[in-house]
Amino acid sequence: MIARQSLSILAIFVLLALALASCTTPAPQTVEVTRLVEVTRLVEKPVAATVAPAPATPTPAAKAAATTAPAATAAPGATARPSRPTPLAGQKRLDFVKARGKVVCGVHTSLPGFGYLDKDGKNAGFDIDFCRAVAVAIFNNRDAVEFVPISAAERGPALQTGEIDILARNTTWTTTRDAQWGNFVATLFYDGQGMMVRKDTGFTKLEDLNGATICVTTGTTTELNLADAFRQRNLKYTAVTFEDTPSVYSAYEQGRCDAATSDKSQLAATRSGFKNPADHFIMDITFSKEPLGPAVPHGDDQWFDVVKTVAFLLINAEELGVSSTNVDEMLKSTDPSIKRMLGVEGSFGQTDLGLAKDFAVNVIRTIGNYGEIYDRYMGPKGASFTLDRGLNNLWTKGGLIYAPPLR
Repeated sequence: MIARQSLSILAIFVLLALALASCTTPAPQTVEVTRLVEVTRLVEKPVAATVAPAPATPTPAAKAAATTAPAATAAPGATARPSRPTPLAGQKRLDFVKARGKVVCGVHTSLPGFGYLDKDGKNAGFDIDFCRAVAVAIFNNRDAVEFVPISAAERGPALQTGEIDILARNTTWTTTRDAQWGNFVATLFYDGQGMMVRKDTGFTKLEDLNGATICVTTGTTTELNLADAFRQRNLKYTAVTFEDTPSVYSAYEQGRCDAATSDKSQLAATRSGFKNPADHFIMDITFSKEPLGPAVPHGDDQWFDVVKTVAFLLINAEELGVSSTNVDEMLKSTDPSIKRMLGVEGSFGQTDLGLAKDFAVNVIRTIGNYGEIYDRYMGPKGASFTLDRGLNNLWTKGGLIYAPPLR
């Protein structure tokens, strides 16, 4: 009896406890919510290989590349560059450059003919001389320029951040780059993409390279054009990509690739430095348009016009027959166009741009005209190699080199 009463009392207490618990407001809890956000970055990315209807037999280099070649190789010893001062908001770049005392150019340092280091370790080449011409136009000093070595992949960012004043690194002018990177000044070299192979392969056309491995620089229009050309022909290939140009041709020369592709001028320039240049053949095919020229950062019309005017000056000087060897004599010319160009009379906007009225005399006397710069590195007695001017002749000689009049 007592046991039953105890159980009844216990049951009552349990019911009361449950009732109280149901009436009590629970303590608030903290809930951590994580939201996954997917970020997509649009990049210029080529197709790695295009599938053909029937697979081709891999070449020896293709087999080697499949086991030994990395997908991409960074430039040897490459390190992140420290950030450089840029113009303050509202400050004109020309004023900034003058205050700094030098022009900063992003350049190549290993491409013969265009941008390389000579036997004395000094920067030389077609693009280098253009930078020097701008320095002379502003400072009347060919050495008032700092050359910043940059890789192909660094060209866009270097312009976008404004850390360089001029990009002069045999860069192809495209609509996307013009919109995203900076303002392209002028086409100073007309080129097209080609393909280099070893002569003993017997390859003469792109179709011979079905299933081949091809060395190419990443982050370039060359990489994109390669994908387009092979897809258009329904061919397969394996791209072996490198961030710097020397690695591309080193791998090719070592036999890690069946072919190397780039602008034809670059292929000719690099082949000239091979141990046995005659063993290599540049196919008689051009599968892209490559208008090469300097570019400047967006957002400063005056600076854009200054650099553009220097380019136009070099071309007009050759067209008018004014060179480094006769410029002083030409100061006595009676030709109105020459007198205006040399600042003897009239104007072509030089003072509006913040340049001396006679800056052209200094540029031509120190650097020469367009033809002199070309011949210095790629002419019959060029320091790097000989390359027929072809499309890079003046328009008066059947080429495409043409500039607005200086008036």
